[in-house]
Amino acid sequence: MYLRTVELLSGLSDPQLDALLHGSRSRVYPKGSVVVNEGDTSHALFIVKSGSLKVYLNDEEGKEVVLSMLEPGEYFGELGLIDDAPRSASVVALENSDLLQVPKDAFQQLLEQYPDALHIVTRNLVGQVRRLTDSVRTLALLDVFGRIVRLLTSLGVEDNDGRLVISPKLTQKDIASRVGSSREMVSRIFKDLVIGGYLTVDSDSITVNKKLPAKW
Repeated sequence: MYLRTVELLSGLSDPQLDALLHGSRSRVYPKGSVVVNEGDTSHALFIVKSGSLKVYLNDEEGKEVVLSMLEPGEYFGELGLIDDAPRSASVVALENSDLLQVPKDAFQQLLEQYPDALHIVTRNLVGQVRRLTDSVRTLALLDVFGRIVRLLTSLGVEDNDGRLVISPKLTQKDIASRVGSSREMVSRIFKDLVIGGYLTVDSDSITVNKKLPAKW
């Protein structure tokens, strides 16, 4: 059962997962469609079965800040299972995406049938909060170059030659949104890293050829 791979639900038994699945349904969102808008009423948890999505915020001037990219096995909307606060961010499908929608009612029924499930889910949520705290620390304490290095290192997958490959490639606009900078600043940093032989940027990937420098 693919629900076993979802970190939020890690530790739940098969009967508990079956009970949760029973009250849920699959929904398909075409590329470019908005799944939820910031400020919407929270009513469900969404689990990514296939596809790719972007979680983001917009300010009053239309500037976008990307909070995270979601791949299969990841999820969003978990806080809406517990409180009644509105959605804290918007989510858009970057490609055709199949999501499992878990209504709040289905989650509440799970807890009524299996009260111990609340402790398991709460423990998993605490782990997520700790990771978010680390992300905030990165934004607060690292400069733009340090944030770019951290982003590339976290996204890269090591190939047979020991290099880190980020694929599909993030655009400089995507990177700027994720590190809280301008595209122009990212462009200047990337140019220097390419000239120095640290990065290779192809049409579909970014390759980190060697350990990135500590400072720009």
